[in-house]
Amino acid sequence: MSSSDIVIGGVLNGSPYLLDYYTDSNRKVHKDPLQSYQLLYGRENDTHTVLAFSRNLQTCDDNDKVITGSTVRVIWAFHAEDVGVSGPVYHGTNRGRKSLRLLNPGTSSSIPAGTTFFDLQNEEVPVPHKDTTYWCQIFQFPELKKKHHIIRIEPMIQKGHENLVHHILLYQCDSNLNKSEINRGHECYHPNMPDSFFTCETVLFAWAIGGEGFTYPPHVGMSIGTSIDPVFVQMEIHFDNPSLQRGIVDSSGLRLYYSPSLRRYDAGVIETGVWVSLYHMLPPGIQDYITEGHCTQECLQESLDSEMPSGIHVFAVLLHAHLAGRAIRARHFRQQVELQPLASDDQFDFNFQEFQPLSQERIILPGDSLITECRYNTKGRMNMTWGGLSTRDEMCLSYLLYYPRVNLARCESLPEITGQLKFIGVKEIQEPVTTWPFVIKSPKKYSNLSFTEAMDKYKWTRKRGKAFNDIVRKLPMNVRCSKIGQEEWSIQGMIISPPELKSEQTSAAVVACRNVSEIQCERSLALLLTACLLLILQTCSHL
Repeated sequence: MSSSDIVIGGVLNGSPYLLDYYTDSNRKVHKDPLQSYQLLYGRENDTHTVLAFSRNLQTCDDNDKVITGSTVRVIWAFHAEDVGVSGPVYHGTNRGRKSLRLLNPGTSSSIPAGTTFFDLQNEEVPVPHKDTTYWCQIFQFPELKKKHHIIRIEPMIQKGHENLVHHILLYQCDSNLNKSEINRGHECYHPNMPDSFFTCETVLFAWAIGGEGFTYPPHVGMSIGTSIDPVFVQMEIHFDNPSLQRGIVDSSGLRLYYSPSLRRYDAGVIETGVWVSLYHMLPPGIQDYITEGHCTQECLQESLDSEMPSGIHVFAVLLHAHLAGRAIRARHFRQQVELQPLASDDQFDFNFQEFQPLSQERIILPGDSLITECRYNTKGRMNMTWGGLSTRDEMCLSYLLYYPRVNLARCESLPEITGQLKFIGVKEIQEPVTTWPFVIKSPKKYSNLSFTEAMDKYKWTRKRGKAFNDIVRKLPMNVRCSKIGQEEWSIQGMIISPPELKSEQTSAAVVACRNVSEIQCERSLALLLTACLLLILQTCSHL
């Protein structure tokens, strides 16, 4: 509870009360000199106490938290006794917490009564006795005689497995798969995984821990039933089992509601950010390490010019990182000038990830560019953190839900490895490359070490980590620009330099408080001048 913004209230002798408190860094509770919360009403009976209150999003009070669209960790507690003269009584075990987005417009869970649905669900999958498991299973969508729209998707997490199932991804597979593959399950990314599983590359939907179901806007739906729509899909479930429990069997999945009443537009998903790879690396002991994944101007120019010159409309964004993630922004640029972010979360919570519906849809035009920017904290780690699939590895991704659907599945980048290795003094690698991770040849201190071992051997300090970060953000980058399926746009694989971009957006909250401070300063100056003038007049009157 240290450095928390607290409101405490109750109903005493039939009269509701509400007080603004805060805690210092030592968790000591103080009554706030500036009472920012307004009580709207309160009531109480034998079982419930209900209080309604309001507060400005930005109070410019240092003891109040600014309320933004970012994740807020809400702590709740209660006590049988009302607040007395000596202040609140300690709540004991009557407490809890939940991450929320207080300003998230959300999506309605209501859909027309009787809407047809189908389930994609594991059937008693044994979860391995290991830290991280990705389980993949192929399903077939219902065979339909005409086009339908999926209008809502919701998770079905087996009771008691809320912390085990970290995320679920739904991929579109090759429509020519053999039906014998249906309902076939296998550990993902395993050397023995069937070849057919590798045809499932286009993300259709993403859900992550802490999230709820998603309802598409009234004018948009996911198309099924036509020749270009998904027939076979792969559901990938990430099981996070850090305590290495044995004997777990899981039957989680997704429920999809669909309707023959068509919406105006077909929805699509674009994965943007950092291409998942060992070339994405974070040094240990760094509190604010910044990674940038570029959806480049060149990729959006080529793909949208060909598919949708008038642009696409983004209506929801899922920001995704792992345990070291602290903040994520999906930044948007037009002609190298920064616009408002598509989405941002300055208080990212690994255990609370879901699609954020945008309060206003955003248009992305050919030639725009996007940067998924992730801030990490690796202070407690002794070794490098690598881009990868485990929750102890890292990712930096944003999934964009948009319409109308175009033939673009991934728009990502990855910094070149040569410049990263040069920073620690690597001069030459062993060629031809026959192992992964590849092996260093020189200098002698790294000879015969894999590049990951060499990076771990380097003596990292906070100063060196910061210098490395500054260099990596300026390195040439490998562009990923792939179509639905396994085809690619021509820009895929090209090496380009990061663009020179202008003007980061200033937080509206910072501007608001700056303006307040300026007004207060002007008022103080005016009062001071008035006081001086009065003093001068008084002095003159005595002459």
